[in-house]
Amino acid sequence: MSLFRSHSIILRLASFAVFTNAAHFDVTTGKGGQLKFDPETLTAQAGDTITYSFFAKNHAVAQSTFDNPCQLQENAIFSGFTPNDSPDIAAPTTFTITINDTKPLWFYCPQTNGNHCQNGMVHAINAPPSGNTFDAYKAKAQQATTPSTPSVSTQPSGGLRKVHIDVGFDGDLVFNPNKVTEPVGTVVEFGYNPANHSIVQSSFDQPCQPLESGGFASPFFATQQTPSGVTFEVAVTDDKPIWFYCAQTAKSHCQAGMVGSVNAPTEGDKTFQAFKDLAAKAPPSTIPPSTPLVGTLNVNGTFVVDVGSSVLNISTLDPALIGNVPPPGSNYPPNIGGMAGGNQPTEYGWATNITDEATQLLQAQQYITNALGSILVQGYLRLSQGQWAGIYPPSITNTLGSLAAQALVYGKTFSDSLQHFSKPMVGLCEYKIQFDDADSFIQHTLSLLTVSMGANIDAISLAAEKDSWVVPALATALGSQARMAAVINMMQGHIASPSPREALVPYQLAVSYVTNTYVVPDSCGDKVDLGNMLPELVVKDKATDPNSGRLNSMMVEIPSGSSGDHYLAWIGAWGDLKYTSVDVNGSVSVPEDLSGHVFAVLTTKKDLKAHDIENAAIAGPEIVWTTQQWADS
Repeated sequence: MSLFRSHSIILRLASFAVFTNAAHFDVTTGKGGQLKFDPETLTAQAGDTITYSFFAKNHAVAQSTFDNPCQLQENAIFSGFTPNDSPDIAAPTTFTITINDTKPLWFYCPQTNGNHCQNGMVHAINAPPSGNTFDAYKAKAQQATTPSTPSVSTQPSGGLRKVHIDVGFDGDLVFNPNKVTEPVGTVVEFGYNPANHSIVQSSFDQPCQPLESGGFASPFFATQQTPSGVTFEVAVTDDKPIWFYCAQTAKSHCQAGMVGSVNAPTEGDKTFQAFKDLAAKAPPSTIPPSTPLVGTLNVNGTFVVDVGSSVLNISTLDPALIGNVPPPGSNYPPNIGGMAGGNQPTEYGWATNITDEATQLLQAQQYITNALGSILVQGYLRLSQGQWAGIYPPSITNTLGSLAAQALVYGKTFSDSLQHFSKPMVGLCEYKIQFDDADSFIQHTLSLLTVSMGANIDAISLAAEKDSWVVPALATALGSQARMAAVINMMQGHIASPSPREALVPYQLAVSYVTNTYVVPDSCGDKVDLGNMLPELVVKDKATDPNSGRLNSMMVEIPSGSSGDHYLAWIGAWGDLKYTSVDVNGSVSVPEDLSGHVFAVLTTKKDLKAHDIENAAIAGPEIVWTTQQWADS
C-alpha cells in the first residue's frame, strides 16, 4: 500500500499558487530562544503568502478568534508542532499559508510547557489600528485560561507543511536530515545536490531494493549546482514508518549509509539505526526502470510526469535540439513535453497528399519557429542559470522556459508533417543572438511571437480549403503563443491584449522579416526555396504624442532604384489593413485608429488585399508599436 499520494501534492501546491504581483513574507517562530513571532504583525493582501520557520523548543502556529486567544478555533489554520534544538538554525520544516482576504487573522503558539501563548507568543495579520488591535489581543492572551489547545497529536490544517531533505548534503553520501518525524499531511521535499543521486522507497527488511509495489522512486540526476532546481515531493498519508535510500551503485551509496526514514520508531528492533546497519550489508542497489513513481518531480518549477527511464537529464533545453528533430512517431526527451505542457499531436489526420502551397507554408513556419526556438532557449538559459539569473521572479522565468519548450514542440509538428509526405525540411541557420540585456531579449521574443502568430493566421486561412488537416495543429499553437505574448506585453507595461485580434501577415513577408532581423547571411543549411526575400524596412525619427504616447508619424528609407509612388501598408488586427502615402523624403503619417503592434510594409501600390501585398512590396515588414487605446487611470 502506498504511503504517499502525488496528486494531492499537486492539488495542494495549486492552492498556494502565487500571482506574479503577490507578496511573500517570512515569519520566524521562537528564533533566539525567545517566545516570539517575528514580525509579530503583518499587513497582507489577498494572494500573498506567509511562510513560518521554527526554532528552539517545540513551537506551532495556531489560529484563534480575537475573543478567545490560546484556543484553536473551528476550521482553523494549524501548523502542527515542530521540535527543534537550535535557537539559531531553523528546522527543516516550514509552514506556508495563503491569504484569501484582508480580514484580521489571530495566531498564537499553543505550547503548554511554559504557556507560550499566555506569555505573549502571539501574532496577527491585518490587525486593525483601533478597536480590536494587536496589543488588545496580546493582552487578552496573557489573561487566557490554560492549557492552550490543540494537543501535540493534532494534524496540520489550512496550510502547506513541508519538510526539506537535502540529497547528498555538502557533497557527502547522506540525506540531511536522514530521519524525520512528521504528522500526516506533511509534504516531504527532497532537494538534489551535486553528484548523481536518486531517491527510492524500500521496506525495512530489504534496504537498497525498491518496495515491491506502491513505493515512490525518483530518477538519478547528475548536477554540479546547489541548489539544482530539481526537487522530488511526496506527501505523508499515515503514520507508518517510511524507509528510503539512494540507488547509486558507484561507491555503493545505500550501503555506505545514504538512507533515510520518516516516522521510524525510536525504540525496538526497527529503528533508523537498525535500518542503516542492515543497509550496510545489503546486496547491490536497484531502481525501478521508469521514474518518477508516486511522488512529484519538479524541474525548475515544471512538473515532470514521466522521465521514461531511471535517469533525469535536464540539459534537454540545449540549442542543439532545435537542429536535431526526432523522426515522426518519437518525442523529444521527456522534460521537453513536461516543460511545454504536452507533446506534438499523436494523430494528425493527414490527407492522402499535400499541396505545394501547404508544403511551403509549413516550411515557412518551421523557418520562423527555428529562429524563435533558438532565441528563446538562449535567453531562458541566461535567465535560469546564466548572467541574468534572478532578474525575474521564478514564475516569469519558468513561463519563458515553457515557451522555449513549446517552440520545439511546434517545430516537431511541422517537421512531422513534412517528413510524412517526404518533403524537404528547412535547415537550421545561425542567428544574431546578441542581447544587451534581458529587456532586449524580451523585446525580440515578443517581435518573433508577433511575426509567428501573424504568419500562423495566414497559414490557417490558406490551408483551410485544401489542407484542412493542418488547421487544428496551427490553431492550438496560435492560442498558446497569444497567451505567452500577453504575459510579455504586461512585462513591458502594456495591457495584455492591446488589440481584439492578432494581425494577419502573409507568411512570405514574415519569412523576410526573420531573415533580415535574425538570420546570419548565408548560414542556413539544407536551403529550401521560401520565395523572394525583401530588404529590411528601415524606420527612424518616430514622433509620438507626449500626452497619449500614440505614434503620429515616422520616416522610412526608400530603397535605391525605386521610383514613383510609395505607400506604407499597415497590417493590423486581422482584417484591419490601411494605407498611407510616403512622400519623397520618406515621411509617413500613422493612421489614427490603429492599436497595439502592427506590421508596416513599403509598397508601390495601395488598396491591395493582405494576401496580395507581397506582389507590390519593396521593403519590410517591420513591427511597429502604435499605442494602446486606453490606459489605467
